[in-house]
Amino acid sequence: MMGMLFLVTASYGQTATKVLDKTAAVVSAKSGVTASFTISSKQYGNSTGTISVKGKKFYANTSAGVVWFDGKTQWTYVKQNDEVNVCNPTPADLQAINPYHFIYMYKNGYTATMTTNAQSYVVTLKATNKNSGVQEMVVTINKQSYVPSQIKMLQNRQWTTVQVSNFKKANLADGIFRFNPKAYPDAEVIDLR
Repeated sequence: MMGMLFLVTASYGQTATKVLDKTAAVVSAKSGVTASFTISSKQYGNSTGTISVKGKKFYANTSAGVVWFDGKTQWTYVKQNDEVNVCNPTPADLQAINPYHFIYMYKNGYTATMTTNAQSYVVTLKATNKNSGVQEMVVTINKQSYVPSQIKMLQNRQWTTVQVSNFKKANLADGIFRFNPKAYPDAEVIDLR
């Protein structure tokens, strides 16, 4: 009986991983993707915006600011202060900023389980290390398109929910993932590297 239970659990986990593999392929399309999002969190409040992703690069635009990440360097423009902070983010920093970062983290340090309903796969990732920046993540994925529609992350005992809509493949130029100082001539640039 115990061996049979283990076999069912193991094959179920592999199915969750295969779903995430297909989702990662959709989200990390070589030419890029764009989407709209709404973030809700007790810790950070509510925010809406758009995101463009190409591989590990991303560009996010919200009412509070703009974030560019070219795969190494991150620029964060804070509208309220008219300043740009420049840093080389850690993987934990990227998890907090890019809701699609889960496509790079699920293969290491997380166990995956899955349930399904009529339209969606619901994949739960739990960290195997209690010191991980994201302890748990629940990703709702459309069964037909493999596009994530909701991402819930547990960080510092607080849940953050990201609703995703208007997901589209796009042909994105690499330049949109880097800060252009000419577009923000009065912004103070603070290099934190």
